[in-house]
Amino acid sequence: MLEELFEIQVRIASHVPSGFRRFLFGEINWAGARCIGITGARGVGKTTLALQYYRDNFSSPEECLYFSADHVLVAGVGLYNIAREFFALGGSVMIIDEIHKYPLWSQELKNILDSYPEKRVIFTGSSSLRILRQQADLSRRVVTYTLPGLSFREFLAIRGLYQADACSLNEIIQGHVGIASGIVERFPVLKAFREYLNYGYYPFFMEGVEDYMNRLSNAVEKVFYEDIPVVWNIRPCNIVNLKRLTWLIASSQPFEPNIDKVSRELRISKEYVYIYMDALEKAGITRSVFLRQKGYRSVRKPSKIYLNNPNLYMLFTGKRGMGPETGSIREAFFISHAGERYHVYLANKGDFQVGDYLWEIGGAGEKEKGFLLIDNIEIGAGRKIPLYLSGLLY
Repeated sequence: MLEELFEIQVRIASHVPSGFRRFLFGEINWAGARCIGITGARGVGKTTLALQYYRDNFSSPEECLYFSADHVLVAGVGLYNIAREFFALGGSVMIIDEIHKYPLWSQELKNILDSYPEKRVIFTGSSSLRILRQQADLSRRVVTYTLPGLSFREFLAIRGLYQADACSLNEIIQGHVGIASGIVERFPVLKAFREYLNYGYYPFFMEGVEDYMNRLSNAVEKVFYEDIPVVWNIRPCNIVNLKRLTWLIASSQPFEPNIDKVSRELRISKEYVYIYMDALEKAGITRSVFLRQKGYRSVRKPSKIYLNNPNLYMLFTGKRGMGPETGSIREAFFISHAGERYHVYLANKGDFQVGDYLWEIGGAGEKEKGFLLIDNIEIGAGRKIPLYLSGLLY
């Protein structure tokens, strides 16, 4: 049984890129944690990240075993039995990919960790996983990390256009003219920025730009029909309502949820509207933004909901033959980057508040209310900052 898994692992690992590393690779406590969970939306590179760790630290599958939990062999033998045989032969680390595809995965993972306290387990799974709420108590056993899609900075690095460390918001505020000047003298940054908005968030653009939207569409369909139904117990016949809700969000600038109205439009109860909104958020399809408030007001429904990243706007509006809303694209770009490092709130004056700063997102004609992130400019001045520079935040 292990021989077949070893053979599959060697074949898959041989195709893993060995050069570029995602930012999260250096932040994971690979050696210090007994059990590591890497979550994230479909297609963002979780499998590659785990296999790069294997390639960097082990010489053969006999030391570190990788397999996907949805493989037919795994379904027949079981996670615990695979671990028992592998660890009995002297293996030290087991990497389980797509763990949420395996029924009762949390209980078997708990049993593995309890039975082999000297061994380590790394697993990947959909961002929709409610790891800390499983029946088996994993909250104090698992250290979890979330991998987002590629930042604009990482997109440029993969393409060999720009190599630099991530910047903080303060560094961008204080030095945006110098940073932008160093970028524009190397390559046409606005062209690269447009390309990123169209096809740069998911790493599979490296497999061919022409097929990017087809690959993204397939990944999203799997989220709708495989990931979400498993975790939220949503029947397949109701997936059409999830898609309709996603379309409402994609076609708005941006979407301001009116639960009563959505309930009437979709002909579902308000309870299910909340369930669907939560499912889309946890699955990496949408991203909610709240006003900065205290007490009960802080736990109300989100004030605005965006698609998770600009590429999803291109996908959903393109299917309908419509152009995406420019304002939503710009704001989604900023939120997808700033939201990985900071708490982003809606602002009463300006578009967003991050820390002590107000941010207005838009074109060159926006009025000054705080710091302005302007599209279609290469270099800014004073409080006017090129929008693409927020893509350097991670």
